[in-house]
Amino acid sequence: MSKVKRMLAVALTTFYAGWGALVATAYSFNEVVPDVRQPVSLSGGSACPVRSHHLTTAGAIPLRWSTVLGANPSTIVTTDPTASGRLNEIEQVVAQSLQVWVSVSGTTLTTGSFGGLSRTPTQNACGVDGVNSICFDQTDAAFTPGVLAFTRVVTADRIGAQIGSATAATEVGQILDADIYFNANDSRTTFATPSALPNAATAYDLESLLTHEVGHLLGFSHSGVWRAMMFPFAPGPGTFAGQRPSAGQLDAPLAEDDRTGLRVLYPDATDTMHRGSIRGRVLAANPLSLPMAPPGVTGVFGAHVVAVDAGSGDVIGATIGGWSCSGAGPAQFDGSYLIERLAIGHDYQVYAEAMNGLVSPAQVSNAIASLCRNGVSDPGWPPLQGCVVPPVTMSFTTRIRGTP
Repeated sequence: MSKVKRMLAVALTTFYAGWGALVATAYSFNEVVPDVRQPVSLSGGSACPVRSHHLTTAGAIPLRWSTVLGANPSTIVTTDPTASGRLNEIEQVVAQSLQVWVSVSGTTLTTGSFGGLSRTPTQNACGVDGVNSICFDQTDAAFTPGVLAFTRVVTADRIGAQIGSATAATEVGQILDADIYFNANDSRTTFATPSALPNAATAYDLESLLTHEVGHLLGFSHSGVWRAMMFPFAPGPGTFAGQRPSAGQLDAPLAEDDRTGLRVLYPDATDTMHRGSIRGRVLAANPLSLPMAPPGVTGVFGAHVVAVDAGSGDVIGATIGGWSCSGAGPAQFDGSYLIERLAIGHDYQVYAEAMNGLVSPAQVSNAIASLCRNGVSDPGWPPLQGCVVPPVTMSFTTRIRGTP
């Protein structure tokens, strides 16, 4: 199956101040350091990187989509050719893509969190305006060759941050704006609804791509697990990823890595099943073999650490490991990783691998490059809370150490 670059996530700086110790956690989230130049009451006072997230209270994630669609050729192929039928068919796919994510058990994300889905006749509805939008016919410089769709996310690095007339952030790390763009630049690129896909061999599956992009809208970066919905490459034209949603399993298109990640991003305190966690460090047998890096690098950074259910053989969760952070920060590159929200009562096998295959560090840059801020990137940054992200260790072999 041919692989086409699927997504370019552009994260604009701003984020969340966390309390307590943090380590590199599954499953690859957008990470940004809070602005500790602000008063502690606004930033939290910690330079530890934290995750982008939405609030999940009722109606906290309003979403609209632009009904302006490309023509000559048509951007989206539908079964119903009428004007109203075409829009209804596309909206059904949008709603289904949202439903996939809210159907995961053990999270606080629900259908009510999205607060309805509205339409706008505006062509260029996407932009940094505080409104979450989906656009099918809007050009953007981010559409480099091979990019089918991307999501631009802006989050708050302090309480009170605001975009346009939207409500100011009540939490540090709250997503202020998230827009999904589909490629309108390339006349050879078209998308098809699930019912139209069997007769549209050259079109990409709209449902698969929308479900992937909604993951970015919720705060995910990319996953190195090839079966995951958040894998950074699209299924080939005329095909779709995973399974279609069904009445018995609305979240069927997702892999376990996606579900586990969502439970970490939007944890439900009442979930008693997914309480397990695995933590550790990926260390070089010879510390002198680590590449040239800033002072304080004591472990392998950027290893893909994977947890496999020993019974089923399924990948349950994977993380881009290599750092930890506590107190006032900043991040320490000590090889740490944490895979959490695992089902209890199961046995797991864990391994680490270099990111030198299909998925490279460039595809998970929002989970890597944004772990540090310093006086060069942000003038006036406190020196003691500044750091520099080391290069990802791209070449190593692993040795599994047995339990004591």
